[in-house]
Amino acid sequence: MNNLKKIPLQTKVLGLICALILLIIILLASIFAYIQSVETRNGVEQLALQSAKAISLMPELRDAIENNELEDLFRPIAEQVKDQVDAANIMIENREEIIYSHTNQTQVGKKSSDHTNYHALVFGGANNFQVERDGESVLIGKVPIIADYGNYTKVIGTVSVEFLEKDIYKNISSRIRTIVIASLIVLLIGMIGGIFLTKSIRKDTLGLEPHEIASLYRERNAILLSVKEGIIAIDHNGTITLINNSARTMLNLNEDDFIGQHVNLVLPTIQIYDVVQRGKNIHNIEIPINEKLFIFNVIPIFDNEQVVGAVSSFRDKTELKKLIDTISEVREYSEGLRAQTHEYANKLYLLSGLLQLERYNDAFEFIQKESSFYMYRNQIIFNQIHDPNVQAILLGKLGKASEKKINFEIDDESYIEPLPDYIKVTDLVTIIGNLIDNAFDAVMNQNEKKVFFSIISLGNDIIIEVSDNGKGVSESLIDSLFSLGISSKGQNRGYGLFNVKHIIDLLGGTIEVKNKENGGAIFTVYLPKQIS
Repeated sequence: MNNLKKIPLQTKVLGLICALILLIIILLASIFAYIQSVETRNGVEQLALQSAKAISLMPELRDAIENNELEDLFRPIAEQVKDQVDAANIMIENREEIIYSHTNQTQVGKKSSDHTNYHALVFGGANNFQVERDGESVLIGKVPIIADYGNYTKVIGTVSVEFLEKDIYKNISSRIRTIVIASLIVLLIGMIGGIFLTKSIRKDTLGLEPHEIASLYRERNAILLSVKEGIIAIDHNGTITLINNSARTMLNLNEDDFIGQHVNLVLPTIQIYDVVQRGKNIHNIEIPINEKLFIFNVIPIFDNEQVVGAVSSFRDKTELKKLIDTISEVREYSEGLRAQTHEYANKLYLLSGLLQLERYNDAFEFIQKESSFYMYRNQIIFNQIHDPNVQAILLGKLGKASEKKINFEIDDESYIEPLPDYIKVTDLVTIIGNLIDNAFDAVMNQNEKKVFFSIISLGNDIIIEVSDNGKGVSESLIDSLFSLGISSKGQNRGYGLFNVKHIIDLLGGTIEVKNKENGGAIFTVYLPKQIS
């Protein structure tokens, strides 16, 4: 059994094709040869009778038999007919079975010992007979010669046309030889076709043998069962072709949810099919599903430079994300403190210098100014913005702005109560963090760098606004700004605003963008206080 598995697929297929063609050829050739044999023999029998009848109906034959002139008159005619029908012998006998005409001159005038004459002479019937003569099998067509005397008719002799069996078989063998040659040509054509077929099969199977494909299939199933990450594969039409147990468990799917269905119907929030259409990878995109957060990677599958499908792998990052969020908050504080430490160190050096120069009034004025600024800023952050997560984000961004020499202003009319529970800290980091970071990037090349932030509670909405004094957003990008991979910053960008729009859509909110008349862009986010 193991040795059979090692036989190449090409050899198996070619051998099977040749065996089938050979079997069919043998069956058809045997049937055709049998039919040809029967038809040839029947044809010879009919030819023998017809030739004998044609001779027996000659009017001159009766006079020739009665006048014993048969040999001289009919010998040339018999030879001519014999040559035309390719017979072995044509023999004419009278009623007393005396041979009047024969191909062998020594037999003329002798009495025939042929027992087949009885049926023709007594009953006047025409028949075929097969006899053994001189060690050879002979097929005879015997016809009586009937003379019409007016008032009566009389059998006055017989005509026999003889064919040797070996000549008949020779003719049959010639036809069978033609059939065999045609069969061999068909077999050769079948072998050539089989070679092309097996090459095509090997190309389709990437040169792998069946046992190798089976081994890969078992290994793939084992890998899919052991991998803790979710895996989903689709074809070029977006139909799900594979999903492992981890994916079903994480996404709460059962088998009926995905078999033969389009991926957008089963998982509308995951843009796997977009990868098939665009042929571009998606890396580490965060998508919330069923109150869980997953990180997706989607890679297209190429065949001859054509996209034939895509494979997506994803991980459940809900618990880890909570830890990351905590670390992010700490990092925001840390960055803010580091920037503030750096800034305060410089200010302390300035204050120390003023004191050493005994410029006490300048030092006192500087302290008053700084104290007034931080008291004003802290009043907005801690007395008007009561959500600790927003406070943490803003403190971190203030430190970052100070380090980058950006004038980051918080609207003094900002006011917000603790945000609803359905707005997670990850949502705030994604929305506020990305919008402020984009604004910082937009003003980096400006002489005067200004970024403005506002958050207020108005009616049933929470309104977040971020503006800058940069160059603004190109009119050609405004309609597609929130699409994946679209960015005014160059290639391999465009994920931040895509994630912002995705989170806002999940929260039931909206986002607007427009350019200011004097330069810069304004991003406004509307989030409902309650999800209906």
